[in-house]
Amino acid sequence: MAEVTIYLVDAFTATPGEGNRAGVVFYAGHLSVDEMQAIAAFANVSETAFLINANAADDYDLHVRYFTPSTEVPICGHATIASHFLRSLKLNLPSGRVMAKTGAGILPVDIERTNDDIKIIMTQGKPEIGDILNEDHIDEALSALGLLRNDLIEDLPVQSTSTGHGKVIIPIKEVEKLHQLTPDKEALKRLTKKIGHTGYFVMTIHDDGPYKTHGRMFAPAIGIDEDPVTGNGNGPAGLYMAHHGVLDFDKSTSYYGIQGEAMGKPGVIEVRVFKEKNAISKIQVAGSAVEAGQLKYNI
Repeated sequence: MAEVTIYLVDAFTATPGEGNRAGVVFYAGHLSVDEMQAIAAFANVSETAFLINANAADDYDLHVRYFTPSTEVPICGHATIASHFLRSLKLNLPSGRVMAKTGAGILPVDIERTNDDIKIIMTQGKPEIGDILNEDHIDEALSALGLLRNDLIEDLPVQSTSTGHGKVIIPIKEVEKLHQLTPDKEALKRLTKKIGHTGYFVMTIHDDGPYKTHGRMFAPAIGIDEDPVTGNGNGPAGLYMAHHGVLDFDKSTSYYGIQGEAMGKPGVIEVRVFKEKNAISKIQVAGSAVEAGQLKYNI
């Protein structure tokens, strides 16, 4: 019997117990897929990242696999921030770039370090604008979320977008309504079976104040009833807003979004959007994290 240490790390916050908690397992190359899944179920956080050292011949520095309590997912924003923060902290890494192999491809992760302050910048996967949901599917999504048509922001569609792991973006008018949502999880699961998209990112958009967006993300079909602060919700939201002209810029822009307020786990995420030849070329999410504890699992 061997003991596996699961580090608990809260991303997008400096306060333990806030932000979005991820599990992190170092030196996971000896674990089978079934063992990784069992460990993620035991950790019972939205995602657990398993770090696998690269071989000398590999064209990447690190292989990272991500598991929810019920399934493997290609990429996870907050678990990327958490795992690279902890790796930088434990190994005392300087500022620099790590090329990480993920289910969304080999992606750069940048470390910005000033003394004890560590910020992790994650370049997400290929920006892809997906389909606008048809009217029936919009009605199903709104019903499952407890929303009405007049809650939606006019002239902005309910649409899927992806930066490696797609989300349905649902822009609504009032932050109070956002915080009051109590989704029907089974209805969202049924809709996911029809449209193939696992996550629903509901957000408000603001022109004043410190935060451009307030958001909530629901993905019960993959075992995440609600994710407190998610890079794979906020990144596609940045892509969506740039695509629809909500963000007006020439080459690059950035803003801060807040999520997790309704859960009592607020966290702040920086979203960076880049253009080349008038096309959206790159999405990054950035933030820090804090170590929050450990669990032990015997295999």
